[in-house]
Amino acid sequence: MHYFKVTLALLVVLSVSRFIPHPPNFTTLLALSFYVPAVLGLRYIPVVLMSLFFTDLILGLHSLMVFTLSSILIIGLISKYFNRSILFRLTGALSGAVIFYIITNFGVWLNGSYGYNLSGLITCYIMAIPFFGNTVLSTFLYSVLIEIIYFIFILKRNKRII
Repeated sequence: MHYFKVTLALLVVLSVSRFIPHPPNFTTLLALSFYVPAVLGLRYIPVVLMSLFFTDLILGLHSLMVFTLSSILIIGLISKYFNRSILFRLTGALSGAVIFYIITNFGVWLNGSYGYNLSGLITCYIMAIPFFGNTVLSTFLYSVLIEIIYFIFILKRNKRII
C-alpha cells in the first residue's frame, strides 16, 4: 500500500510540474528524474517515465519521445552511483542535464533538421546551447530545493531541531 501511495503522489507532483508555465527547458523534470530513484529507489523509475509519457499525451507526443524517455531512464539508473552526499547528488543531477542534452539533441540531428553530416551535428548542438543553459540552471535550482526539503525531512524524522 505504501508503494501505491508514493507512486500516486509522485505521478501527481511530476505531472502537475509539467503543466506549470515555464521558460523552455526550465522544468523540474531532470532534477526529479534523478532524485526520485536516488532517494526512493530504482523501482520508482517507471513512475517518472509514466508521468512523462502521460503528460505528453496531453501536451502532445513528438518524434523525440524515444530519446527523451531514454535519457530519463539513464539519469534514473545512474542516480544510485551518486547517492553518497549532497555534493555527489548535485553532481549527479547536473550530469543528468548533460546526458539529456547529448541524447535529445542527437535525436534532433537524426530527424534531419540540420543535415546528416558532421557539420549538421555540430550545428545542432550549438543551436541547443541556449536551451541547455535553462536546463542546467533549472536542474541545479530544483536540486538544491529538493536537497533542502530532503534535509528538513531527515531532521524532522530524526526529531532534531534545525
